[in-house]
Amino acid sequence: MKEFIDAFMDYISVERGLAKNTLLAYRRDLTKYIDFLALKGVKTSSQVSREHVSNFMFDLKKHDMSATTICRNLAAVKMFHRFLVRENLAKEDPTTLVDTPKLWQRIPSVLTQAEIEAMIVAASGPAGGAGKKIQQIRDAAILEIFYASGLRVSELSDLKTTSINYEVGFVRAVGKGSKERIIPLGKKAREALQLYLLKSRPKFLKNQVNDVLFLSRSGKRISRQSLWAVIKFYARKANIKKTIKPHTLRHTFATHLLEHGADLRSVQEMLGHSDISTTQIYTHVDKERLKSVHKKFHPRS
Repeated sequence: MKEFIDAFMDYISVERGLAKNTLLAYRRDLTKYIDFLALKGVKTSSQVSREHVSNFMFDLKKHDMSATTICRNLAAVKMFHRFLVRENLAKEDPTTLVDTPKLWQRIPSVLTQAEIEAMIVAASGPAGGAGKKIQQIRDAAILEIFYASGLRVSELSDLKTTSINYEVGFVRAVGKGSKERIIPLGKKAREALQLYLLKSRPKFLKNQVNDVLFLSRSGKRISRQSLWAVIKFYARKANIKKTIKPHTLRHTFATHLLEHGADLRSVQEMLGHSDISTTQIYTHVDKERLKSVHKKFHPRS
């Protein structure tokens, strides 16, 4: 069945408009799925049963895959079999009765306001900016934009110089499914960006022509891996012991907004979630805030 993967990837790329990273993940998931079937002696789509699909899901769980990853694998497998039926490459879809495993509601790891401030200070250098290296200036701008906007790592990597409106104060991001959204930027983030554009970016650019906002030392678009490394580096420098992941600042952005009274719909829009249930994972913050208020002010708490 591997010979059908390329046709399937072309189909979902055009029909679904999925993000590049999602497409790459689906290709890996399907390759893993078909390899699993091959080990079971299954070589054609007509031989695949519901039991085969279920056993694949259990195999992923045995290998300590997260619920999120297992659900993504199942989504890829379901779409693949629907595609095979649609293109008359298979008669039946064995996934029709396979249920999606329930996602465990995990509260994301976030930084405190003091911790995020410590990271930014670590990148900002001496008072007044004296003696700051061009990479420090860039990294400070990266941290400020991450925290101010809640962008995904891939979205920040893809920003152009034209993505920022300094007068009005917003960043224009292109998220999953090529959906565009506008996110406000505060004064601190705009100031850090302007310093980077004035002092650092021209030196990274090295007389090249490039409209990418954040550049690497080679003058090319900074990669997602490098952005993650920036976050981890300054977390260590700020002596933060928590586990830092690519979305840590995105989670922190959403959590701090809710802590300070933002409504869930606004946070959903800024994060670019198509379904508000995805945003609701952050409502634990609101509940904790309400509990603390109740405990402090209710006469019988």
